[in-house]
Amino acid sequence: MRKTARIVILGIAGIILGMQLFRPVRDNPPVRADIIAPPAVKALLRPACYDCHSNETRWPWYSHVNPAGWLLAGHVRDGRDALNFSDWDTLDVRKRYLLKRDILSSVEEESMPLPSYLLLHPDARLDSEDRAVIERWVTE
Repeated sequence: MRKTARIVILGIAGIILGMQLFRPVRDNPPVRADIIAPPAVKALLRPACYDCHSNETRWPWYSHVNPAGWLLAGHVRDGRDALNFSDWDTLDVRKRYLLKRDILSSVEEESMPLPSYLLLHPDARLDSEDRAVIERWVTE
């Protein structure tokens, strides 16, 4: 029994060490055209959105340890594909309008920021006043 447990533990350790050989891309390309928004709106967007929806991602220490690194890199890649504040001002007016509507919808439904993100970043939580500021920005 003891030998079997040792083999299982060594096997698990080997798998975890092997995972570290396959590093995800954790890059921050240059900001091309950051969003132009009132300071109150930017002050809400930065902590709540920019880690996944901009080229200014703050990569925490655990993003360098797989499988957490794979998960985070995937979230950032998907987030930037859906909405990237670092390219905002390169978008045409119609696209920005549609994205602002999507932002409002996600904020009102409280589907963004992701609940898993809020566990480690409580400062990203948006309260009703924060959501009202974003709503005013979207509807102006």
